[in-house]
Amino acid sequence: MSRKLRLADILVTIVIAIVFGVVYKLWSPVYYAVKPFGLQLDQLVYGMYFIASTVAYLIVRKPGVALLAEVGAASAEFVTGSEWGLTVLMSGVLQGLFAELVFAAFRYRKFTLGVTCLAAIAASIASFIMDLYFSYIDDLALWNLTVLITARTVGSIIIAGGFAYYLVKALELTGVTNLVRPVSQSDYDALER
Repeated sequence: MSRKLRLADILVTIVIAIVFGVVYKLWSPVYYAVKPFGLQLDQLVYGMYFIASTVAYLIVRKPGVALLAEVGAASAEFVTGSEWGLTVLMSGVLQGLFAELVFAAFRYRKFTLGVTCLAAIAASIASFIMDLYFSYIDDLALWNLTVLITARTVGSIIIAGGFAYYLVKALELTGVTNLVRPVSQSDYDALER
């Protein structure tokens, strides 16, 4: 299977990105509904904002897809009226880039739960960098900052890591991903065993 992005790969990635861009917009009320409970519980649901990169990569499995998907999702969220304005686009670029770097570190050959969770953590780290410039986190007390970092990281692993991985696994059982990902040589090899 060629590693170059075909037009079909780009279109599928953009469709995934638009879907998750709308999900991001619809997820904001969930994020704000949890916020009043305090103790950084809202950070446990923050991982939803990184899921486009991991889901798109697991489906298309080519270089550049994670970055393209996260930028596309951020753009869709922006167009639908994100309350974070232009910073959502910058966040999308940085989060997608960090997730992409994890997949690149594994030479785009690993599609495991562990790699997906590492990409989710990397996207989470990118979000902290954005928060340093555009948010209040450097004003937090150390204990509160620790709780925030822990909650966001755990939420990222659960949602953008585990949930994304099992969501794509469920899609694979339906055969939908075969439309995007043609049969590979390893599939042929498996038939001969």
